[in-house]
Amino acid sequence: RRRHPVARHGMLKTPRPLGQLFTVIGVALAVVLVSGLSVAAYATYDFATSFTKDAVVLEGQDAVPPDIGAIEGGVNLLLTGTDACEPAYAAYFGERCEGPEADEELNDVNMLLHISDEPRRVTVISFPRDLRLDIPACTNADGVDTGDTYDMLNTAYVYGQLGCVVKTISNLTGLDIQYAAKVTRGGVIEITNAIGGVEVCLASGIYDPNTGLDLEAGNYTLAGIDALQFLRTRYGVGNGGDLGRISNQQQYMSRLARKLVSEE
Repeated sequence: RRRHPVARHGMLKTPRPLGQLFTVIGVALAVVLVSGLSVAAYATYDFATSFTKDAVVLEGQDAVPPDIGAIEGGVNLLLTGTDACEPAYAAYFGERCEGPEADEELNDVNMLLHISDEPRRVTVISFPRDLRLDIPACTNADGVDTGDTYDMLNTAYVYGQLGCVVKTISNLTGLDIQYAAKVTRGGVIEITNAIGGVEVCLASGIYDPNTGLDLEAGNYTLAGIDALQFLRTRYGVGNGGDLGRISNQQQYMSRLARKLVSEE
């Protein structure tokens, strides 16, 4: 039986206090704020009472109660990873960050986190970036209504930034999504560095000249650009499709969350 260099599932222990669950959500939201903030700030910030401060309303989603604990049926949060060509990191990505397409930002990673009521568990579902689906009418960065369209999922951010990604996933799943956050490639690099790397396990090796990864089977603590390329590699896992990469991403997120709530 062929073995793949990915983990099919990543399970976390069931958190008991509601505050622990909000810590995980808080980390997801904090990834967009890595510049100038310490990991200690993530752990001590009171997200339970400050969720609505400076918040942007998600179009088409139900209003959120002032007390996050009052949300019935569990909490949904969409975590989106985009390929923004930030000047400090653009050199890593060659042609993607050169020319007319450099200003285009795509939502290449789309993870829906659900925190259930009973039992209290965290579940993550990933949506392939190449999934073709109906993208609802959204308002783009220039304030223009884009109208309904049919396109790949990873173009939703172009049509209307994070709110449009939420609206698209909400329409697809029929779920109300209370919160959303995005992290850029630079954000992945910085938050992984800030916590001293994330350990991953490879059942077999990864060789991908497109990302520069050349790893034998075994355990690795990945940080910086190596961690990002582990999340990006497609041709080095499985059959070269997005599903193998999604498994890498879920393993990474599971181990990242474990480390952030641990004594480390």
